Amino acid sequence: MADRPNPSTLEWLECSRCHAAHDAATLAGLCPACQGVLLARYRLDEAARMLTRETLAARRERGMWRYAEVLPGSDDPLTLGEGGTPLLHARFLGRTLGLDRLYVKDESGNPTGSFKARGMAVAVTLARRFGVRRLALPSAGNAGGAAAAYGALAGMSVDLFLPEDTPEPFRLEAAAYGATVHLVDGDIVDCGVRVREQAATEGWFDLSTLREPYRLEGKKTLGYELAEQLGWQLPDVVVYPTGGGTGLVGMWKAFEEMEQIGLLESGKRPRMVAVQAAGCAPIVRAFAAGENRAVRWEAPQTYAAGLRVPSAVGDTLILEALRASGGTALAVSDEAMAAAQLELARLEGIFGAPEGGATVAALQDLVARGEIDASERIVLFNTGSGLKYPRIPGLRVP
Repeated sequence: MADRPNPSTLEWLECSRCHAAHDAATLAGLCPACQGVLLARYRLDEAARMLTRETLAARRERGMWRYAEVLPGSDDPLTLGEGGTPLLHARFLGRTLGLDRLYVKDESGNPTGSFKARGMAVAVTLARRFGVRRLALPSAGNAGGAAAAYGALAGMSVDLFLPEDTPEPFRLEAAAYGATVHLVDGDIVDCGVRVREQAATEGWFDLSTLREPYRLEGKKTLGYELAEQLGWQLPDVVVYPTGGGTGLVGMWKAFEEMEQIGLLESGKRPRMVAVQAAGCAPIVRAFAAGENRAVRWEAPQTYAAGLRVPSAVGDTLILEALRASGGTALAVSDEAMAAAQLELARLEGIFGAPEGGATVAALQDLVARGEIDASERIVLFNTGSGLKYPRIPGLRVP
């Protein structure tokens, strides 16, 4: 970033619920007035003069920090090379579905093997800037590993609270980076309760999903990359595995910013499809019922750790994006998810996480329902590596 000193145009933080403005120059969590999610806002007129299709084409940086004007902390980022992941044309999988324009955005090549690296790079960068020394968060696995890695890079202590049945590779990864791992008898929501019960006395900064404003900013770069990789066009449909939903909310925010900056033509956004597991589908249930909040899902069950999120802080933002885009939400069984995970591996050579398999299974369902046109350009998101999961239901290993 030496050729672009202090490029970020970050101006303030806006509450997504009460729309109150908050200072971006101090450490922030949820809105103190209403507990709404805080959203980073930029001087987009200024960003538009510097962040153009032409200037981006000339930039040497290939990772996510190339969008420096709309990222906090981009003058001095903590980075392990996150972003810049491939958008792969899924020709063989597409043929099975009668789709010639099917793509997979494969996030498994990120540091720590998942899309979580994007959000943690920005969040930990800002935490370091504001003098934080101790981080804590609940995690289903991938977020914890990413927080542990960037915390190590920043010289911070990291306490992770994981459900006790979290797959061993996630626990091993976090411990290898030096994080303190606490196993909790419960789900990720119960883990979050433990973090908040002890945060004040332990002096932790809570890095939970959407409880601070900057993980979202890293995740929104999925949207910027997608647009740039498609020649500044957006797909017709985005199919996204949704636990906490930060990536979906982040992309929707990115589309709005790019329209205002002038990188995209206004109003031509994709239909957003949120995919959940049948054993944990609070967003799907709320969407079908016409609700704007999602009630906690009791006794969540799925082998896809990232989808076992019974209650999302950003539920309202997720539901708003789905409805505004003309999209939908649907759930798939673990059996369908596992079969689709294997199909993605065997047809396209992508050994994706179960969450990636869930998007394939969801697309198969949408095609069967007649809700996808063969001419449409569709992007599935594989959010991580299948290597972190010790089993795939139905697969027998010699």
